[in-house]
Amino acid sequence: MNAHPSPPTPPPSPSPYGLTELDRESRMGGRGTEVSDREIRRIDLSDFDRRRAGITQELWEAATDVGFFQIYHHGIEQSDIEGAFAAARAFFALPEEVKANYPLRKGTNSGWESRSQVRPSIGTPDTKESYQVTRPLMTGLWPDDGEIAGFRTTVLAFEAQCRQVAMRVLSCFADRLGFARDFFDAAHDPTADSYRSTLRMLHYFAVPAGARGSMDTWRAGAHTDFDCLTLLFQQEGQGGLQVCPGKEAEAEEWTPIVPSADSITCNIGDMLMRWSEDRLPSNFHRVRNPGPDEYQGARYSLAFFAQANDDVVIEGPGSSYPAITAGEYLRQRISANFAGPRTG
Repeated sequence: MNAHPSPPTPPPSPSPYGLTELDRESRMGGRGTEVSDREIRRIDLSDFDRRRAGITQELWEAATDVGFFQIYHHGIEQSDIEGAFAAARAFFALPEEVKANYPLRKGTNSGWESRSQVRPSIGTPDTKESYQVTRPLMTGLWPDDGEIAGFRTTVLAFEAQCRQVAMRVLSCFADRLGFARDFFDAAHDPTADSYRSTLRMLHYFAVPAGARGSMDTWRAGAHTDFDCLTLLFQQEGQGGLQVCPGKEAEAEEWTPIVPSADSITCNIGDMLMRWSEDRLPSNFHRVRNPGPDEYQGARYSLAFFAQANDDVVIEGPGSSYPAITAGEYLRQRISANFAGPRTG
């Protein structure tokens, strides 16, 4: 485990594409206050085709209000979710010298990293490791069956299910934004070499004895996501996720999102905010350290990031932002957040 965190990264240089997201993020490093009475809406996706109009309305209201919501009856079996968590725990339990054989490749969302993500909001590495799966970029990055039996098969099957749920939700937003219903489905084509949606397995380290009770350090610093839509799977009893909606950002008022085994926590990302010309907000979130009376052990989560294919152009109908390919957009965002893979 690396005991030498990277120095803070300098603020990002101005972007010719107007990436104001980075400017916002660099101002969100304070502790703020916790507000527990804000509603994080829960939306039932059952009988989707028949109930589509009502579900679309619920999703739109939740997304335009807080930017975060939870969905249930989403179609992924609990046994499949538990299998994906088991695969993640097995990977992170491998010796570091083995995980180092599958390093995060520069400029991509593929491979293993440890304490290398440096948020512009706090300038210090998140206290976690992650393994990221982007289908076309995984050559040489899969552990073999001798290290983890069935790992690749389990992970790819789960990633495919996540994409299916994400596209269903995004089809509702396409309806409301005036796009063709399959607009986002086509923009996230998994059969293309330019496919860039990512499944990220996350392991937040157990809190060291000397840091327990500290509320001024973060497992993950305040940030917005790069993508169109994030699906986050959490485990009950392993909380810490907090959200700060737009109008509360200046006051830094944070609301906890309690993990629930039956639901997926979703949030709008910067890519969709840009595409929707700010109608759908991408709001700040972070993972705080547990309080002195809370569980201090390791925290695991699974995140699927629906990120448009590399060659897709992101441009809203009113051209409020300069057009940019999804590939260039992601490269700029990744370079501002990763100091580079670290091992040892």
